[in-house]
Amino acid sequence: MPSAVFLTGPIYLKSNVNLHLEDGATILFSRNSDDYPIVFTRWEGMECMNYSPQIYAYDEENIAVTGNGILDGNADNNNWWNWNGSKTYGWKEGMPKQTPAREALHQMMYKEIDPKERIFGDGYWLRPNMFQPYNCKNVLISDVKMINSPMWFMNPVLCENVTIERVKVVSLGPNNDGCDPESCKNVLIKDCYFDTGDDCIAIKSGRDQDGRRIVRPAENHIIENCMMKEGHGGVVIGSEIAGGARNIYALNNTMDSPDLDRVLRIKTSSSRGGIIENVFMKDTKVGTYKDAAIRFNMFYEKPGNFIPTIRNIWVENLEVENGGKYGLLSAAYESSPVQHVKLVNINIKGVEIPMKVDYVKDITFDNVVINGKIISNSSVKENP
Repeated sequence: MPSAVFLTGPIYLKSNVNLHLEDGATILFSRNSDDYPIVFTRWEGMECMNYSPQIYAYDEENIAVTGNGILDGNADNNNWWNWNGSKTYGWKEGMPKQTPAREALHQMMYKEIDPKERIFGDGYWLRPNMFQPYNCKNVLISDVKMINSPMWFMNPVLCENVTIERVKVVSLGPNNDGCDPESCKNVLIKDCYFDTGDDCIAIKSGRDQDGRRIVRPAENHIIENCMMKEGHGGVVIGSEIAGGARNIYALNNTMDSPDLDRVLRIKTSSSRGGIIENVFMKDTKVGTYKDAAIRFNMFYEKPGNFIPTIRNIWVENLEVENGGKYGLLSAAYESSPVQHVKLVNINIKGVEIPMKVDYVKDITFDNVVINGKIISNSSVKENP
């Protein structure tokens, strides 16, 4: 695709196709919802029929988006974003918003209605994501810059062998997650830049009934040499994580923004359930953040009858120059404490509260210093 601006509706990628953007090329996506056909998709971890993502593929293999051009979702406070229903993003009293349709989709999921009968689109205001390959193999996205997505940017679903490299994501709109691989196996996110209005990277595996019905965990992910600026979290697991997650590696990443809430965030709830295990973060350099360097939360959104499990978490070589409110913040169930946590060679400066932890079992501190004081293994009272 040569150097120019191309206004288009959504793009469907077929097998063995590389959408290549040369230097100076911009794909500008339509703001007219009539240009977006209804397809089978996931929306916030729930299966349904809704607007096509701006770039979409289903059951394809060997697909790619490459080059130094720009993907512009063309969203702003007057287009797409105000459907969120927040006055911050242009919504005003009397304007339509996604809230009723979002609740309706939740109810359809709880009632286990066939996803192909969960039909949305015009009149429901559920925003499309920018890039969603669904049930695909061998997916590559490299070098492009992505801006102004209606909602999430990159959301591969049920994919295998996904490589995302040297991609720059810049947009502070509502729910503008940078990269949300969902129920995927073998994912590499490398040398990327994220400055986002929501989580920079959020690893997912489906919400509640849909996640437990499909039973596809997120597994074998490597996040390496990325830069995270603004966002709700740098490396996040959840919250749509009912299918579980395992073998997640975050290596040699850099984060720095007073509007970055957390460095490592694991968020789930007892409406999700599932097992999150084998999470390794190593060689992370942080300038500043707002809320917590390490955050475990089993009470994200409403509770249910499926108590989650978080276990086998190893964080090593974490340097924070100017911390936020907490160093380590953890909220878990007494019946399901966070288990087997090892913190090694950590130095966090300038936090207000070093630790706030309730239920944990088998946590080890090895050369952990917060506000200049060494944290010992006796600093946290463990569950028996």
